[in-house]
Amino acid sequence: MQWTDRIRQVKIILVVAAIFIAVASLLVSHFLVRDLSTEERHRMEVWAQALHALNEADENTDLSLVLQVMEGNNTIPVIVVNDEGGIDDFRNITDTADIEGYARRMLHTGDTIRVGSQLVCYDESIMLKRLQAWPYVQLGIVLIFVVVAIFALLSSKRAEQNKVWVGLSKETAHQLGTPVSSLMAWVEMLKEQYPDDGLLPEMDKDVKRLQLIADRFSKIGSLPEPVESSMNEVLEHVVDYMDRRTSSQVQMIRHLPDHDVRVRMNASLFEWVIENLCKNAVDAMEGKGTITLSLFDAQHDVVIEVEDTGKGIRKKDIGNVFTPGFTTKKRGWGLGLSLAKRIVEEYHKGRIYVKHSEVGRGTTFRIEMKK
Repeated sequence: MQWTDRIRQVKIILVVAAIFIAVASLLVSHFLVRDLSTEERHRMEVWAQALHALNEADENTDLSLVLQVMEGNNTIPVIVVNDEGGIDDFRNITDTADIEGYARRMLHTGDTIRVGSQLVCYDESIMLKRLQAWPYVQLGIVLIFVVVAIFALLSSKRAEQNKVWVGLSKETAHQLGTPVSSLMAWVEMLKEQYPDDGLLPEMDKDVKRLQLIADRFSKIGSLPEPVESSMNEVLEHVVDYMDRRTSSQVQMIRHLPDHDVRVRMNASLFEWVIENLCKNAVDAMEGKGTITLSLFDAQHDVVIEVEDTGKGIRKKDIGNVFTPGFTTKKRGWGLGLSLAKRIVEEYHKGRIYVKHSEVGRGTTFRIEMKK
């Protein structure tokens, strides 16, 4: 849980930093654009006064300063319109094909200055437009950075979890291998010496169960090859196993189709998934209640639902039930559902999720597998 909490904290910090950068960038850009827009308005007022002075000049007027002011505008688009709507002059207009339409848009925005019988229409400079667009470009870059950073963190977390899973599984299978082999040999020797002992068959079942567990752990440490198997048989095996090892107050109900539903899977690992769900259900019901296993054969999917009448899951915990280390039990590693999710989604390309849960009423887990 420490690693998960650290990842969550880093994600929160990244999101908060992105929001701070976005707000700061927008505020700074807003004030800069406002100041530059005011400055350009002042420049156009001076330009309009120079135009008025040029229109009113006679042969004795010194126009050097007026012409210098008018020629100094090399960035702000300007169109001079007379009262009849005709174009008298324009500057810094690159596309002159629809200059009248451009003038009408300027009139509509209200960026105009009256000079006698003429109207000076002006637009924002290219620099001002770029400055207005820059914060959104910057926000896009920040957003991409945050997404890439979070993806890298999650990938790192997933890679570390995979290493832990593989290492733990291989070591567990290795540690179980030697004592299980010895127990199998001892059971065979006991069968020869006490062939009529009624306890030996049960002992043999338990040893084979240990061998199955070791085999499952060895498959977790590698990528198991799926083969076409009967989902009906998998569920029947789980029900038989749980019936022998749970209280008589726990009722196992199965709803299976009449025909055999076949899916490409690793049957041993998939039984482990259903067993984990059923064991969690028994714990949630505190040894008393009903577990219902349902199998649905849809057109493209095979659906398995495991429903219990236990204490349910709180809404705030539903999103964390598959997180390694998360558990609501006083004793437990919090790895069962995480392992089930890994087997279903990574090994079988299926999907497992909490379909429904209500506190005090029970929980339904749903598994969807492609045919």
